[in-house]
Amino acid sequence: MFKPQRTVLLLLAALLLAFAASCGGANAPSASPTTDAGSSVSPSPSAADLSPSPTAAPKEIVTIKFSEVIRSIFYAPYYAAISRGYFEEEGLKLDMNTAQGSDKGAAALIAGTADISLVGPETAIYIYNQQGDKKLKVFYQLTMKDGSFLLSRDSVDAFDWHALAGKKIIGWRPGSAPQMVMASTLKAQGTEGANVVTNIAAPAMAGAFASGQGDYIQLFEPVASTLIAEGKAHYVASLGEAFGDFPETSFVATSDYIDKHPQIVQGFANAVAKATRWLASASDDEIATALSPYFEGTPKERIVESVRRYQKQDTWPASPVLTPSAFDKLQAVLIENGVLKAEDKIADMSTIVDMTFVERIGEAG
Repeated sequence: MFKPQRTVLLLLAALLLAFAASCGGANAPSASPTTDAGSSVSPSPSAADLSPSPTAAPKEIVTIKFSEVIRSIFYAPYYAAISRGYFEEEGLKLDMNTAQGSDKGAAALIAGTADISLVGPETAIYIYNQQGDKKLKVFYQLTMKDGSFLLSRDSVDAFDWHALAGKKIIGWRPGSAPQMVMASTLKAQGTEGANVVTNIAAPAMAGAFASGQGDYIQLFEPVASTLIAEGKAHYVASLGEAFGDFPETSFVATSDYIDKHPQIVQGFANAVAKATRWLASASDDEIATALSPYFEGTPKERIVESVRRYQKQDTWPASPVLTPSAFDKLQAVLIENGVLKAEDKIADMSTIVDMTFVERIGEAG
């Protein structure tokens, strides 16, 4: 009888030791955190490090129906935000489509086929003045320069805007931001007689120029650099640099969507802001890796060249705020180009602009 009892006692002792070890494992230190670049960080232990803490529950991923105006490196920050996983960190996933026009992107918001759209902020003014049931609000100013570049068919040694008189320029659709920036730039430069063609669809513009149409063309990146690299065009001028600060593209949603989903909108703003900061210090290889999936067929060096060109003209503001002065300039351009009546000018920008999400970027919780 003695041996079986001893065996039972030994088994019980072993079980108790195993149980104690498993309980201790629950409070064991986790693996070292990693930085953005993936390198291990080993901070010095503190009292907080040594005390047990609850395990953070993984965020539920919410899919956002997102509409971009066109596909361009002009909008590099949110492509980087997708590639780098910044949206996922905020519990978001983008179901993205390309509208091919701010008017279509705004229509998608009104119809409910998009939750958030990247469009010109002027669309919010147009919708507001229509006095419809739905209103649009700008909650993040992505770009503060026009993103198009003027290219010529023949090499130009010293470009002068007056040289466009009597020339045919393949430009953008009437009422679009790049078309209005071109028109206002020509007026400011005192250039008369330029023939700006505005009836060629955006995806067909480069092909039309390559086939022999036009003396000049107004294009975004990376299409502009691609034509130059192929020897089919020559760089002439940056519309962004020539025209100066201008709030060309914003993230916009309906007032109803913003009211119902403030955490989603905040997470969206956080992700894009983080990607913008990352782009400012990223290496050429990192930029090419992050953006290449969205520009298939475009050489990596062309992608980097495009990003650097936009950075040089301060395209992406460090503080993505649509300021009162920028809003005033936007409305002045709309009035100058005949798409907004002076009496329809919005006096209180808060009716279509909500910068509270930008103001809260980076705040805990």
